[in-house]
Amino acid sequence: MGQGIVQACAQANYEVTLYDINKNLVDLAFTAIEKNLNTGIDKGKLKQEDKARTLSKIGSTGQIASLQCDLVIEAIIEKIEPKQNLFTQLEEVNSGKAILATNTSSLSVTQIASALKKPANCVGLHFFNPAHLMKLVEIVYTPSTDPRLITLLKDFSVSLGKIPVVAKDSPGFIVNRVARHFYVESLKLLEENNASVETTDELLKSAGFKMGPFELMDLIGIDINFAVTSSVYEGFHKDPKFRPSLIQQQKVAAGDLGRKTGKGFYDYSKD
Repeated sequence: MGQGIVQACAQANYEVTLYDINKNLVDLAFTAIEKNLNTGIDKGKLKQEDKARTLSKIGSTGQIASLQCDLVIEAIIEKIEPKQNLFTQLEEVNSGKAILATNTSSLSVTQIASALKKPANCVGLHFFNPAHLMKLVEIVYTPSTDPRLITLLKDFSVSLGKIPVVAKDSPGFIVNRVARHFYVESLKLLEENNASVETTDELLKSAGFKMGPFELMDLIGIDINFAVTSSVYEGFHKDPKFRPSLIQQQKVAAGDLGRKTGKGFYDYSKD
């Protein structure tokens, strides 16, 4: 997600700094961004000069003290404490002046903001995967969010070529709350041996979906999808309709997380 957000911002002519404590991940991100840009050129959507300009806008650092900026978009591990820890450091680095936007899929933005001295500067800015292509962005506000941030981030999202939708902070926000049943019910079909992975995917694609639920879980990452479902389930006080799947939990435990590990509901080892 981070690399896609970086690419979207750089293509819109923003100066972007890519930060990660793991240099290997930074290198992989640059490789992926260049590959995405080459794909755009091959499809006739971009020119070589667009690629050169976009890459020139992207810098990187492994030092959090270097992240003095107007807007931070966080896309780290989907856990509250690491996000709070990162934001408290960034608040200090930027003297409480930067907008701190979390790309969380379903965690409480209110809880993330509660660790800050100025929770008014914290907001959700939820992109969808792949972030450089998907148009929708959810802007998630909390009771503490400065209302001016909503207008600023709506304008910012439009400048990226995105379609912003404003949502109140609640479990799953809008899209992930609605989408849970696309995944949960498909997994129930599999658990009950009512339909195979392939059958469910093909039927839903024939009904107009671009990807089936199992293909999409593999693309997103089964661990991420499971974490979002678990978060929404807990957020709605364990409402049974959001109950996570044992099959999905077993995939995560086995490390079969989808495309990024070479195996999920499908085998990508020969791709």
